[in-house]
Amino acid sequence: TLRAGADARHARKTQDAGAGEPGAATHSLPRDMSTLSFEELLELQSRVGTKAYKQLVVANSTKKQGSRPRVQNACVADKHRPLEMSAKVRVPFLRQVVPVNKKVARDPRFDDLSGEYNPEVFDKTYEFLDGIRAKEKELVRKQLKKHRSGEEREKLQQLLQRMEQQEMAQQERKRQQELRLTLKRERRARAQQGHRPYFLKKSEQRQLALAEKFKELKRSKKLESFLSRKRRRNAGKDRRHLPLSKE
Repeated sequence: TLRAGADARHARKTQDAGAGEPGAATHSLPRDMSTLSFEELLELQSRVGTKAYKQLVVANSTKKQGSRPRVQNACVADKHRPLEMSAKVRVPFLRQVVPVNKKVARDPRFDDLSGEYNPEVFDKTYEFLDGIRAKEKELVRKQLKKHRSGEEREKLQQLLQRMEQQEMAQQERKRQQELRLTLKRERRARAQQGHRPYFLKKSEQRQLALAEKFKELKRSKKLESFLSRKRRRNAGKDRRHLPLSKE
């Protein structure tokens, strides 16, 4: 009987020592307590003590909460996968599920990738278009002779008039371009002679262009018709600025 009582006291002391030092008694315990049955939990509590068992349960629950990722701060593994949203937050109506590359329109007229516009190089490169325009103009004239009246003749007349206007505008642009080249050559020659270069103002350039235009109109005997149209246009502008007569 005395030997049995001594063994019981020794077992109780060992149990109390294990309860005071949970780390020494739990080194062989499973890491996840959710896999244990109810009987195994009771056996674990009786083996390590109530205090150590509570500490073990708290540590296991804290580890679970720390390992669970939050929905708002969860990182998407694949960038093409839709973002995981919480069911408690209302999903917006317009949202970007998959990123789409925005297409940017490129206009070659205003893009630096197409290079700088040089009128001289452009005219030399597309000089063959002048022959094509001349052939189209002659074809329209032939079609105009076939249609004596009707709506088709009016369309052909408007087309021929538009072609002639484009041709005149192109000739005027070439004339101004030749004038600029002439002024540039004269400026370069004066600089080679030691003179200080002088750059004309825009108003002076317009006056020189107008003088060249008058010379061209005088050679082609179209100066009078041009001046009469100019007078009628100016008279119409002046008439608009006059006060209305009271009747």
